[in-house]
Amino acid sequence: MTSIPDPMIPDSAPTTTDAAEADVLDAGTYDRILEPRHANRLPLGDGTWHQLARAYLWVRLISIGALFLAVLAATLVLTLVLHQMWAWIPGGIALVLIAWALAIAPRQVRAFGYQLRRDDLVFRHGILWQRSVAVPYGRMQLVDIAHGPLDRGFGIAQLKLVTAAASSAVQLPGLTQPAAERLRDTLIDVAESRRTGL
Repeated sequence: MTSIPDPMIPDSAPTTTDAAEADVLDAGTYDRILEPRHANRLPLGDGTWHQLARAYLWVRLISIGALFLAVLAATLVLTLVLHQMWAWIPGGIALVLIAWALAIAPRQVRAFGYQLRRDDLVFRHGILWQRSVAVPYGRMQLVDIAHGPLDRGFGIAQLKLVTAAASSAVQLPGLTQPAAERLRDTLIDVAESRRTGL
């Protein structure tokens, strides 16, 4: 079960959401968040970690694969048509890096997670370079849902949270559409109650 704060009682303990809301946030996601293999991992918070939709992996793979094909095509045109053999140096380096990004994409997608806590939303991602951001509910100024063509095709959306401090802006890139809408409504309600001090 997910714990979220009661928007009417700012300093109360989190209340338990109903099973339907938990199902919306966790439908179509992975079973657990991936942790780094070493002992110095990020600490988990005091709630339940939710993950991104499984379909987000396909969006990532298609996006990175399209970039790979574009770089390969540009390199081939430069070398075969324009006889610029030097193009294989930057092109080859770029292709190796993009191929590496393709290989680690499944693990990266499974390392994303978010958690609704009493006073903030915690977002974490990364395996080698880990980042964990806590966004206080009362400082949220904008909660935006966006989806590109691939996102719409796979039924997912991106949820962007903007605060007064630009460094604490958070983007959850691969939520199912129902989860993004539910999370947006919940965050707006809680943020409004925290700002007004109800």
